[in-house]
Amino acid sequence: MIFGNIKNLEEFAYLEKGIQECFAYAAENDLKSFEKGSHPIDGERLFVNIVEYETTTPENRFWEAHREYLDVHFMLDGEEQINLNFIENMEQKEFVPKDDFLPLEGAANSHVILKKGDFLVCYPHDGHMTAIQVEEPKKVKKAIFKVRIQ
Repeated sequence: MIFGNIKNLEEFAYLEKGIQECFAYAAENDLKSFEKGSHPIDGERLFVNIVEYETTTPENRFWEAHREYLDVHFMLDGEEQINLNFIENMEQKEFVPKDDFLPLEGAANSHVILKKGDFLVCYPHDGHMTAIQVEEPKKVKKAIFKVRIQ
């Protein structure tokens, strides 16, 4: 996993092309004005999901990971905590191929707090639990780029 802020992108020039394309797309488009839902960028190779929700407690959320895509979570408005652990440390449930969804169970070994402009890259071994409130529930608008793993 990689955590950073869009203001410091020069520090992340080493990241693979697909992630760089996400940063470029975010710079060239007003993602905050996008409607909720999935927006194609390059077919199924690269797209962005715009989500809006209210953060909540971990008891109301679930663990997940992916095999076909990596995620680039990019906070547009609000703040949320994302709990993290490596899937090897967790109980892996049955993978759902059509949704690229690997359900997990276990405890966090780390977390990040995303605020406006922050991003988190989650690779296939990075279990994550999103939408957790920091101090109290808050509304969030976030772009989640999906980059197909080659």
